[in-house]
Amino acid sequence: MNKFLKLFSKLFLLSLIFISSTFANVLQDAIDNAPSGSTLKLPDGIYLGKIVINKPITIIGTKYGAVIKGDNKGKVITINSSNVVLKNLTITNSGNRMENLDSAIVMNKVKDCEISDCKILNSLYGIDMIMVENSIISNNYITSKNNDISLRGDALKIWYSNNNIIKNNIIENSRDVTLTYSNNNKLINNTFKNNRFGLHIHLSEKNLVQNNTYKYNSVAIMVMGTKDSRIINNQIKSSKGAAGMGIVIMECSNLHFENNIVSYNAQGIYIDSKNTEEGMQRYIKNNEISYNGEAIHFHEAIKNNTITNNKIFGNIDDIVKDVRGIFTSANIIEYNYWDRYAGFDRNSDNIGDTPYQVYQYADQLWHYNHKIKFFYASPVMTLMNFLANLAPFVEPIMLLEDTKPIVHME
Repeated sequence: MNKFLKLFSKLFLLSLIFISSTFANVLQDAIDNAPSGSTLKLPDGIYLGKIVINKPITIIGTKYGAVIKGDNKGKVITINSSNVVLKNLTITNSGNRMENLDSAIVMNKVKDCEISDCKILNSLYGIDMIMVENSIISNNYITSKNNDISLRGDALKIWYSNNNIIKNNIIENSRDVTLTYSNNNKLINNTFKNNRFGLHIHLSEKNLVQNNTYKYNSVAIMVMGTKDSRIINNQIKSSKGAAGMGIVIMECSNLHFENNIVSYNAQGIYIDSKNTEEGMQRYIKNNEISYNGEAIHFHEAIKNNTITNNKIFGNIDDIVKDVRGIFTSANIIEYNYWDRYAGFDRNSDNIGDTPYQVYQYADQLWHYNHKIKFFYASPVMTLMNFLANLAPFVEPIMLLEDTKPIVHME
């Protein structure tokens, strides 16, 4: 009997140890007990989530083998301290509550942090950055939960955060990447695929978007209410859907959109400018705008644009304006190559002898009434447009004039 009691007590004790070690958060205990500035090197394995980091510390895994796994409730990791580094980790299984911004990682009022070489999987929001300064988000793979796209969170939600570097990340099958009230950030060499908005910048200043790739998003880039932003050397391709847009520009001041490739979108560049705005607002230079349904789509006004040295070819429409109005000369439009230009170059300087002028003839009917666009390229509409060009029976509307069009694309 005594032997049986001893054996039972040993088994009971072992079971208690097993149960306590199963439910104890070993990683949280290690973080809490480590001195500030320590480095924790995690062996491969699964570690419980709901981690809270309140001190400067470095946590390094062995290239994704260390998995920090949430329980599908709340946040997986919350960073409340500056000088925190997370590297080579897989972080997964955040909660599902949109109103709580359930995220893989929350960075809360911190600076000089780094999150690099991590995989963020099956998490509603990827990284929620709240008042983050001088931090680096690099070489990560970020995706969301397998919900309908509108019910996914943002891969990166950057709010009131300044002077950060977002580089070399792959972001796909998420909802958006958003910057709101965030200035002087750099987004470089990232890939955005199969999202709703690849990148949405709102009410922010002096951000640099450079050398990124956007493919199969509903809208690749949207900039709204921004100032002094630069969008340079990006590839913006194959935005999805009948209204798939390369870049949407709304109420922006001193926006530089230069050296980008914008191809295979329903609308390449969509510009919403107001009749009341003053001064040069947008600089669209040295871009390739090719094989889109509409190369440049203007809403309301065509004014205050510098559009120079672009290659515009293979598009169904070069210029579209969807609200009635008149041409304004408050633009600088010159030295662009247009594949529809039919003028001569008698002195062989590669500049056309006459301006390239874009008019709306019969095609203005479907620009103002989208139901009529069903008849686009039909024999009747083609004949109407040909006759309108040959002998206009109504006064055509000039949309845009390139005063010095390039004749041969180099």
